Amino acid sequence: MKNSIRKKLFLGMSGLIVFFVAFSLLLNSQYLEQYYLWQKKKALLEISRQINEKYQGNPMELALELEKLERNKGLSIFFIDQNYQLIYSTSTISSGEGYRRRGNEQPAIFISVLPKLESLSPGDYFTGILMDQRLGTNFLVLASRLNNNQALVLSTPLSAIDENAAIANKFFMFTGLITIVLGGFAVFLFSGRFTKPILELNDIAQRMSKLDFSKKYQVKSDDEVGQLGRSINSLSDQLDQAIQNLTEANKKLREDIEQERKLDKMRKEFINSVSHELKTPLALIQGYAEGLKLNINEDEETKNYYCDVIIDETNKMNRLVKDLLNLSQIESGNFQLEKTSFDLSSMIRTVLDKYQPLLVEKGIKLECELPENQTVFGDAVRIEQVFVNYLVNAINHVDEQKEIKIGATVKDDKVRVSVYNSGEKIPEESLDKIWTSFYKVDKARTRRYGGTGLGLSVVKAIQELHNNRYGVENLPNGVLFWFEVDRI
Repeated sequence: MKNSIRKKLFLGMSGLIVFFVAFSLLLNSQYLEQYYLWQKKKALLEISRQINEKYQGNPMELALELEKLERNKGLSIFFIDQNYQLIYSTSTISSGEGYRRRGNEQPAIFISVLPKLESLSPGDYFTGILMDQRLGTNFLVLASRLNNNQALVLSTPLSAIDENAAIANKFFMFTGLITIVLGGFAVFLFSGRFTKPILELNDIAQRMSKLDFSKKYQVKSDDEVGQLGRSINSLSDQLDQAIQNLTEANKKLREDIEQERKLDKMRKEFINSVSHELKTPLALIQGYAEGLKLNINEDEETKNYYCDVIIDETNKMNRLVKDLLNLSQIESGNFQLEKTSFDLSSMIRTVLDKYQPLLVEKGIKLECELPENQTVFGDAVRIEQVFVNYLVNAINHVDEQKEIKIGATVKDDKVRVSVYNSGEKIPEESLDKIWTSFYKVDKARTRRYGGTGLGLSVVKAIQELHNNRYGVENLPNGVLFWFEVDRI
């Protein structure tokens, strides 16, 4: 990634490392020697203080300690008495008879510092850089007046300081390069680890933009990134829930719209069907009523025929209106069943007794197999209406064999009542449609016996209100309708 935060972090932190290493090298090259010189002055002053505390007037009493200082610290030490005579110097060596100087020459430092000693009081000191003309070397010199009025001169060559500073600078340059390399590697690893959760959060955000809320950030810290992760997770959950709610609402809205369309279609079909069903009887009633009014046929038989047609068509309209009211009440949900326990077999036999004259008139052979005293639970009036609709339907569709069979079987907690009539089978494509309002398999025949096309719709509504099943089956020589009732 061209402008990734990892790249920026790596370059920024690496640049800082290089800058501070370079800045440290610059400071060392410019000020390390001065710092060494300042520290060396402090060290010389401390040595002078210690010697002043221990010195009793004879340098030979401190010979061993002075030799250690000379060797360990790289110092030249001079003691000068009140007469400005050199009584001890680094050039003094030991012999079997005591201490003697190496040669008779006076040290150049001793000669150079004598003029400055005259102005010093006990406890005073001065420091400076003096040059040994003979050796051609600069020395850092500290001269102090001791408590016994003798003088102490300490010197150390500056070449050692310069050499140490140069070595230190070279070593720091070497360590600086190592620091840059190792620091760059460490920064690379750190930047990767630092940006990993940010990249993970970015991936989660990208998924959220595509409505994928399955991935969640694993919070492992309580810092700003951890808090951001919690916020992202919370936002993801809230968006997921909101989108689910919107999806459900949208689904329900589509279902409502589809239901509204179906209802509107059903309403239009219902109006067309009712209009069609009412048009014929109204036309007949109007025509025959006008004939009676105009006294087209004066004989009594014709008038009675006209009146019978008007009465018959009025009865058909009356049945249609009743079925519509029943169906409307049940499907509206306002109708309440009045469930009671009753003897189903007795109810069926009572209905068959009412229709016995019609059965005899039509020459229909009736077979009935019912269990004795079969008690069921339901709305007796509506269950009777279901049976009557099946029976009337069987009577109207029976063929020349004129057979109707009524039966009832018990299965578990249900009683299944069946009504069979010999006759033509119902086309397979119409088996599911016959329960629809105003649907007629044979419209001409239905009109002939005065059917409205609502009987089976009423059966369906009543059975669904009871939460019981119903159906129809084509048998080899006829059709069998059945419905179930709750058994006690």
